[in-house]
Amino acid sequence: MAATLGGMNLAEPVYQFRPEDRPFLPGGPFAPPHPPLRRLGYGVLGVLAGVAATFGNALVNVDVANLGGALGLYVAQASLLPAVYIAIFASTNLVLVKARIQFGIPRTVHALLGVYIAAGFAQFVFPGFASAVAMRAANGMAAAALIALSIFYLLQVFPPKARPAAILIGVGLAQLGTPLARLVPVEMLALGSWQGLHLIEIGVAAAVLAATLALPLPPSERSPVLEPLDFVSVALIVPAIMLVCLVLGEGRHLWWLDTPWLGWALAAAVPLLAAAVLIELHRARPLLQIEWITSLDFLRFVAVALLVRLALAEQTYGSVGLLTSGGLINDQLRTLFAIVAVAMVLGIVAAVVTLSPERVPYQVMIAALIIAWGAWLDSGATNITRPEQLYLSQALIGFGTTLFIGPALGFGFLRVLSRGPDSVVSMLVLFSVTQNVGGLAGSALLGSYQIASTHAHAAALSEHLLGTDPQVAARLQAQGPAALAQALNREASVLAFNDVFTLVAALAAATALFIACVLAINALRRTLQ
Repeated sequence: MAATLGGMNLAEPVYQFRPEDRPFLPGGPFAPPHPPLRRLGYGVLGVLAGVAATFGNALVNVDVANLGGALGLYVAQASLLPAVYIAIFASTNLVLVKARIQFGIPRTVHALLGVYIAAGFAQFVFPGFASAVAMRAANGMAAAALIALSIFYLLQVFPPKARPAAILIGVGLAQLGTPLARLVPVEMLALGSWQGLHLIEIGVAAAVLAATLALPLPPSERSPVLEPLDFVSVALIVPAIMLVCLVLGEGRHLWWLDTPWLGWALAAAVPLLAAAVLIELHRARPLLQIEWITSLDFLRFVAVALLVRLALAEQTYGSVGLLTSGGLINDQLRTLFAIVAVAMVLGIVAAVVTLSPERVPYQVMIAALIIAWGAWLDSGATNITRPEQLYLSQALIGFGTTLFIGPALGFGFLRVLSRGPDSVVSMLVLFSVTQNVGGLAGSALLGSYQIASTHAHAAALSEHLLGTDPQVAARLQAQGPAALAQALNREASVLAFNDVFTLVAALAAATALFIACVLAINALRRTLQ
């Protein structure tokens, strides 16, 4: 098969495709041999797209409190912004794979990037909560497309036998968004009532769009695959995921038992998902392979992916929460997150170097143990703990993050390829839900646990503060009851964060133990056969 794209220059070569150049993934481009310069360009663009996928939302996440203040939002309202992004990001893969097959990669990605950029400019014209929500939704759609785009560009760099490494690298690069966002000076973001943040978002998206236009991918095979019932299922699943994400995002701020609408939202999500499942079960060509994703084998995979993602919330919520409760601001955390970013890159390298289908369970198990180790090191924090004391622990968690997530997705793809391309959508959606909604659930779980633990520790500490104690009386006389109460709450908060770190270590260790048990049972079965 031959495809002519124009003259013989860097952007528009003439391709002669061989059988081994066929797309590695459904909806992907052909991957013919390229000259070194073009291969380098594809690699650079793959890295850019991978990092850009999550960078914009990470900027919002790390500064959500300040951004909410600039928009005149309450904390509960501001916390909806990451929840909207995660819900859309997690559900975009429902149609993204089929959209690429039907409309082609360039049209799909360029359209989503265009929507994202337009939403960014609308934020300047119509500043407020509604436009902020629209921008986060557009960012979620674009992010899902950019991770896939990163993998497609990286596939052009590797020879056929090494192409699974592109999946590990592309997914791993997306984890760099948060540590890199914390390296951006707050002064740049806060320009013009935090319009600087939106300008950076728009600039990054525009840079990716320009780069993909300058260096397009080889063509892909296109065919009409979208069906009317696909949109019916999507119309049911997306609001269900959105409702769940809103509950997870708001629960610890409004408190779970004090806000009736949280329960009503979860109750509404159940029939929406049930209706979607019924439709998919009775379709000739379902969007989701329900029977497969409810099999014991796949549920084990989802359970491990979800547990590790819950544990990874330690870095985004636990360690940052501990340091900010001690009065530190984002600019004082730059060195810490520069180290985390380097550790994540090393985790990607380790995952690629040790890549093997047989080693994937061991990679995930080792990643879980490394995360448990890092969390355990943090569990001895005090009210004078500073970033320097967390360099090793957070580097371990960053390394474990990228050592886990790439092989986990690669393992899912291996199982999919053995069943045929029709299962790709199911695997991508479930993996995206476990990682994105799981991350939100992790922050909700750890945040709620930290709040409850803080109250418990404060009550326990207050029992020892007796007015007849000479030290207590002296402090009350010197500083007053308000200062003493503030010191008590600060100490209780630190103790609560230590409880959180211990819980995370236990979750990660339990995950590693679970994988070890599964491996042992499978080995015993093979021996007995």
